[in-house]
Amino acid sequence: MKRVIVGGISHETSTFTPVATTLQSFHERFLLRGNEILEVLRVTNTPIGGYIDGAAKHGFELIPTLFAEAHTSGPTPRPVFDSLVNELLERIEAAGAVDGVLLELHGSMCAGDLDSPDGVPDAEGMILEGIRRIVGPDVPILAELDIHSNVTPKMVGMADVLLGRESYPEIDMAERARDCTDVLARIWNEGLRPTMALHQIPMVWGMNQVTAHSPMREAISELHRIEAQPNVVCASIATCYFLADVPDMGASVYVVTDNDRQEAQRYADELGKWCYERRAEWHFHMPTTREALELAQSAGRYPVIFADMRDNTGGGSPGDSTGMLQAFVEAGLRDACVLNITDPESVKQCHAAGEGATLTLDVGGKSSPLQGEPIRMTTRVVGLSNGKFHYDGPMFAGLESDLGPSAHIEQDGIHVLLTTLREQPFCTAFARSLKLNTRQMRYIGVKSSAHFRAGFESWAGSIHVVSEPSVHDLGNLPYMRLNRRLYPFHS
Repeated sequence: MKRVIVGGISHETSTFTPVATTLQSFHERFLLRGNEILEVLRVTNTPIGGYIDGAAKHGFELIPTLFAEAHTSGPTPRPVFDSLVNELLERIEAAGAVDGVLLELHGSMCAGDLDSPDGVPDAEGMILEGIRRIVGPDVPILAELDIHSNVTPKMVGMADVLLGRESYPEIDMAERARDCTDVLARIWNEGLRPTMALHQIPMVWGMNQVTAHSPMREAISELHRIEAQPNVVCASIATCYFLADVPDMGASVYVVTDNDRQEAQRYADELGKWCYERRAEWHFHMPTTREALELAQSAGRYPVIFADMRDNTGGGSPGDSTGMLQAFVEAGLRDACVLNITDPESVKQCHAAGEGATLTLDVGGKSSPLQGEPIRMTTRVVGLSNGKFHYDGPMFAGLESDLGPSAHIEQDGIHVLLTTLREQPFCTAFARSLKLNTRQMRYIGVKSSAHFRAGFESWAGSIHVVSEPSVHDLGNLPYMRLNRRLYPFHS
């Protein structure tokens, strides 16, 4: 029976957020070792869940090593990063002879002080290089990447196959992983010789990238046209993670063919050019919540969802921006809610007061002055929890999450979910655990760019992506390390 390593280190790194990454950050999300990886991630819509499915389909044995993942935050300190990488490599080396490697990586991780020689702007490249050194040139290494990757030449050079997710919201995590296992089986059974090429597009892809909608839908159709060519094994579009000030930040296309690097490069260049020619279409104007409220109330399609993408914790923001909540309060909305505000201090006060209590809180605005001022609220504590729940929407279905002690508060018809740990709302499961039925709300504010759509869009009356003050205001981010000119930063 074929023996295949499975594991990875996954982190999306913002170089602009004040939210620090620590070893505890990985414990709060995933720090799994050995068989624990298979036990926790089996039957889940995750990359490793997909690898488990693929192993059963193709009849190979998975050798679980280390899987570490933290929510998006600042660069991982070098000692923490080195410790995780060294453990992963040691476990791979201890596995002995293997027939393949399947990894879950993000594609935009960096570590250490990026202004020092010890900084690691391309963590995935370093991880892949270390694994290649152990397994040698002939063992295939395959990795699934996030759609928001900053793909580097080193990553492409060290891996046999990189396969990016092609849905946003990213509901195809397990599916893409199963595709990786299909390619691995072809390498063994058909003598497939994957050859990969990269085209780095000179642009930052804006947030107009929901794949069920135009114009992103057409980009995925074009991707599928390339994938349908006779000798193409797989192809991917990386829309980039623009909150990373690293040399290779930017969108890209990467294509894998069967033993024809020139052909792979030709297709990558073709698709990259197609994307760049439409560069203006990937950007759109975002109103403030106040402006969007006027539009929504004129249209009258409820419930209306306001998505504050600047304070998206999934992008590394602190999650306690108060602009949206302030707009809701000033407008005197009723049957309204905000999901979620990260505010451990207020959560502690709610738990101390108890469910049903009325108390005055200064909500949000505690992590940075750029996140706005705290909002003074006289609230009723509707629900309390330890923050544990299971996702039941399309993203992460079946997976348990833990947001730490949490609270549901309400003032004059405005409901707010407060959490200790950061997380964007992928579905309504967490709200329900705190006695909030979001489907009964007319106005729903979410701290999310697009992943909320997986669990909310099917029943929303209308959706408005809004911009409120945050540490991640794209127009004011001081990029210093880029290695090329990028649209729209440079005309």
